[in-house]
Amino acid sequence: MRASRRRAYVASALLASWAGTYLDLYLVGKGLYTFPKRPFPSVFSIDIFFTAVVLPLGAVFFLAFMERLGRFGRIGLIITLALLMMAFEMKAEAYGLFVHNSSWSHLYSLAGYGVFLTMIWNFHRQFQRIDGHGSA
Repeated sequence: MRASRRRAYVASALLASWAGTYLDLYLVGKGLYTFPKRPFPSVFSIDIFFTAVVLPLGAVFFLAFMERLGRFGRIGLIITLALLMMAFEMKAEAYGLFVHNSSWSHLYSLAGYGVFLTMIWNFHRQFQRIDGHGSA
């Protein structure tokens, strides 16, 4: 993998981790949801494993797959992944890993993940252009 391409992946993974961490901190702080079972509960109010490990690794796989798709395939993948994440959140609630307050709608998760994935993809493409990788 070329250095410029690797830099785009690393920067995008860091953005995914950073954005996910701060969004979770904000929403947990607002009381919209909690993570009853999380690593280091005395230190972090969020699931730090998810935001520091799962999101960046997931972003790298997502971006690698997105680069192989055409425009409609990318749109379909973003919608599909947003739907899957919404479903995973509902399943996580059933296992007690995640608790939303009564005013939460899972459509917020669908829209939020759609925006999040689109943001990561657009950042990745723009980073490649600026870093001299060419158009994506």
